[in-house]
Amino acid sequence: MVKLYDGGVYLVNGVDIVPEAEAEKIRVLTGRPADQAEARNSTMAWRVISAHNRSGDPERLCLHFDSMTSHDITYVGIIQTARASGMTAFPLPYVLTNCHNSLCAVGGTINEDDHKFALSAAHRYGGIYVPPNLANIHSYNRETMAGCGRMILGSDSHTRYGALGCMGVGEGGGELAKQLLGRSYDLPRPGVVAVYLTGALKPGVGPQDAALSIIGKVYDNGYVKNRVCEFVGPGIAGLSAEDRSAIDVMTTETTCWSSIWATDEETKRWYQQHGRPEAWQEMAPGQVAWYDGCVWVDLSGIECSIALPMHPSKVHSIHELQENAQDILHQAELDANRQLKGVRMDLLSKIRDGGIWADQGEIAGCAGGTYDNLCAAAGLLRGKSIGNGTFSLNLYPGSMPILSALIKSGRAADLITAGAVLRECFCGPCFGAGDTPANGEFSIRHTTRNFPNREGSKPGEGQICAVALMDARSIAATAANGGRLTAASDVEADWSIPDFVYDAGIYEKRVYSGWGRTEPETPLKFGPNIRDWPEMPVLTDDLLVKLCAYITDPVTTTDELIPSGEASSFRSNPERLSEFALSRREPQYVPRSKAVRQLERDRRSGNGLSAEVLDIYRALEAAGMQVDPEGTDIGSAIYARMPGDGSAREQAASCQRVLGGSANFAGSYATKRYRSNCINWGIVPFLIENPEVIGPEDWVFLPGLRKAILEKRDDIPALAVKSDGSVTAFRVSIGVLTDAERQILTDGCLINYYKEQNRP
Repeated sequence: MVKLYDGGVYLVNGVDIVPEAEAEKIRVLTGRPADQAEARNSTMAWRVISAHNRSGDPERLCLHFDSMTSHDITYVGIIQTARASGMTAFPLPYVLTNCHNSLCAVGGTINEDDHKFALSAAHRYGGIYVPPNLANIHSYNRETMAGCGRMILGSDSHTRYGALGCMGVGEGGGELAKQLLGRSYDLPRPGVVAVYLTGALKPGVGPQDAALSIIGKVYDNGYVKNRVCEFVGPGIAGLSAEDRSAIDVMTTETTCWSSIWATDEETKRWYQQHGRPEAWQEMAPGQVAWYDGCVWVDLSGIECSIALPMHPSKVHSIHELQENAQDILHQAELDANRQLKGVRMDLLSKIRDGGIWADQGEIAGCAGGTYDNLCAAAGLLRGKSIGNGTFSLNLYPGSMPILSALIKSGRAADLITAGAVLRECFCGPCFGAGDTPANGEFSIRHTTRNFPNREGSKPGEGQICAVALMDARSIAATAANGGRLTAASDVEADWSIPDFVYDAGIYEKRVYSGWGRTEPETPLKFGPNIRDWPEMPVLTDDLLVKLCAYITDPVTTTDELIPSGEASSFRSNPERLSEFALSRREPQYVPRSKAVRQLERDRRSGNGLSAEVLDIYRALEAAGMQVDPEGTDIGSAIYARMPGDGSAREQAASCQRVLGGSANFAGSYATKRYRSNCINWGIVPFLIENPEVIGPEDWVFLPGLRKAILEKRDDIPALAVKSDGSVTAFRVSIGVLTDAERQILTDGCLINYYKEQNRP
């Protein structure tokens, strides 16, 4: 059961919620009146943030992190960016994990080539290298790097360690490159929302059920967007540290910026268990803390839940779905098929023999592959069989220490003898690089996301799968019923969790830890697929862009902007990867953008302007505009209502830029990290209130744009030119930009910005 408070609240003594309108109660509870300014500084989030802020201004933050982390989809681009900008050593601990491109079957040697590049970089610059299949990125950082009061920056959107008292922030690679260059992570002071937990989860109800219930309540209304979720309340005590982390990692799907939890003896026990007692400290809000809102969660009212395709916010209880299967699945089909092109999702066919039937189960990654989740699944499956029908069950422990503990406790044997398959420590099922279902199949997953085609299907080739998110317990209950959807609360099981035995020696034997000692003589090891970033042009006085994609979906995910799956293997090759941009959403985007890019290359090389561009300039001149072809960059652009939900991957922006992209037009941006990625790659993130003035393949002219950005104007003139030569004037804005971001945009990208600063 989840409810939202209207407006801000005070939390008194960590227990009493006092709405702003009832602030006089605080005098009764504390003996002194409410002081909102003081209370605002009494959240755990602010105490951690302020300790990492170097600006001296509490409203304009310049943060430096305690450590950073990347995986093998992102670290090559980040290191290449920092190298090109003058980096000679890692100035903070930087963990390089290999858990995304660790199946070396796509593209020949290129995945393993990236791994060897990372190992050589760890030696040269002083990094921490975690070999393939040893741990997923977040399990490793929880086990070895998180600490109460610390902050970790990661180039993965699920960088969340709040349950361990450590604030994790997932961002695009440009922000990590800044830290590698000794620069700060800049943002306005974020709001903080209390997530107040009370009650206790019922047997069979797990952390994913709680997480989905929260996501379903706050996603659509943006209640916590770009804010910090601060978990407080008596309900925390009834959750294990593992279950807290499984809830915490899913806060990314609420679109919050970061998270933090109150710590207690359970947190202390977890750190002791992992051999790092010094990383623990008690963390709690002050006697009176102010929050910009409150999500009240009665854990005892949470039911076994399912998030239907194609978003974690499409939440129903499993019982509700079973009772209204025809209506709910029909609506889910309609919603999904409005987003899909060329294929049709069929969910109603999964209703048969009085039940709803799944074809595949996955328990994996930073959300599902925890020790507690897998032990719970084992307790339910002990002595049972998943059968030899269509249904399969695949399990991916988060780390080798977790797998070792499962083996020692006997729970691994329970899972295997029931027919489940224990796999390597790999994030593939979360993003479409492992266990892609057969065409038309329905997969239930304790992973992080079920975005369109994220499971690996290719609609352009007639393929479609359906993915729903569930908790490991209900997935195991479903598996025990041969794939018939079953709530774990409806079955008897052994829900006890054996003590976790952590073996630090597993990492000591294999992880290369070079922090604090560089080996500058070590050459970087390049594979044939590792390429430097192409040169990006600086922003000219004026800008002319062609809309090469026009997307009216409510939200456009980063998976749609640059798909995952086999495309991930090419993320060390900017030009090759750009071929995949929007390929599963708007297949004509790449050829259209390439055509525009060639127009600009011809202009810069002196080959003249095309007839199409000359016609655009004539139309503008006829409308009274003065044009200067020599001072006007020609680029491509996209319009999307709200782009950038989901992954932190910078390639969602860099691929646009490599293809000649210069601007985005949007009603709003789904996440700060995607907007930051656009800025760092020199793509102007325009906001447009009246998108009907532009359409597919229109040209948009933005006179005086460079000057407007540098002079901090936020009301920018624009003119749309239609195919018939008609011209419509309108206005766009950009929103809040730091001085550095303005310079990055006008310099053309982050790399150019640092080159200019380092120029003698």
